[in-house]
Amino acid sequence: MQLCYNNTMLAKRIIPCLDVHAGRVVKGINFVNIRDVGDPVECAIEYDRQGADEIVFLDITATFEERRTMIDVVRKTAEKVFVPLTVGGGIRTVDDFRDMLRAGADKVAVNSAAVKNPDVIKEAAAIFGSQCVVLAVDAKYCGTIDWIPDQVRDDMDSTRDDMDSTRDDMDGARDDDTKYSVYVAGGREDTGIDLVTWAKQGAALGAGEILLTSMDTDGTKAGFDHAMLRAVCKVVDIPVIASGGGGDLASFADVFLETPADAALAASIFHYGEYTVDDVKAELRRRQIPVR
Repeated sequence: MQLCYNNTMLAKRIIPCLDVHAGRVVKGINFVNIRDVGDPVECAIEYDRQGADEIVFLDITATFEERRTMIDVVRKTAEKVFVPLTVGGGIRTVDDFRDMLRAGADKVAVNSAAVKNPDVIKEAAAIFGSQCVVLAVDAKYCGTIDWIPDQVRDDMDSTRDDMDSTRDDMDGARDDDTKYSVYVAGGREDTGIDLVTWAKQGAALGAGEILLTSMDTDGTKAGFDHAMLRAVCKVVDIPVIASGGGGDLASFADVFLETPADAALAASIFHYGEYTVDDVKAELRRRQIPVR
């Protein structure tokens, strides 16, 4: 389904994401099966070299002890890379925002704490500006996920035709009015809160951007969740970052052609050397999608 959102398209951003656990970059599938990837500072330096528009660090442990480790990671990275850094994971208070910004972050992402206390968005935006506040949202389709073919999980080397079919199946099974539920605690707890309602509230409170992760497609490389993205993009007037499902090069072009997403975030394909940021941008240019 080609909706052609590129008629008045602004430059799109490509953002590598580094999930950090105990000072190491890790990656999993559907928020589980975590594997070690490497040193976060070295990974960030490499992505900067490849032409990343921004880099996102997500602290997936977020204990008090690990928070100090994360601050050190941010400080060391900010000294060596020159693209904007967004940091999230375990952000609970305005003081947490301040700590990360002082360490060198350009933006701070808040997730679970904002669900429990939405005023933290408003308070942080008032003090630091909306441009520093990212509302990170993990969401999942409300119902079974039978519409995702088994081969997505069983065969990560599926052919291009298989991946096209997967994306068509996902969009065909869900329209833009489908309901999605917001999850917190690293994807372990279903809040029962409607995604679209929460996105609208977060934007109204002062978030400057939404980082939207589809738990259904996270790590599968089956393509981004177009229906979920369209559902959120049509109710907010702030940038939305697509996260979860980036696979082959075409999946990045597709998300910009078929949704109004402003940026695409990915981890697996970059971490394991399947593609570089330059590869993705070259494909977008070939498809006449503007990039920085």
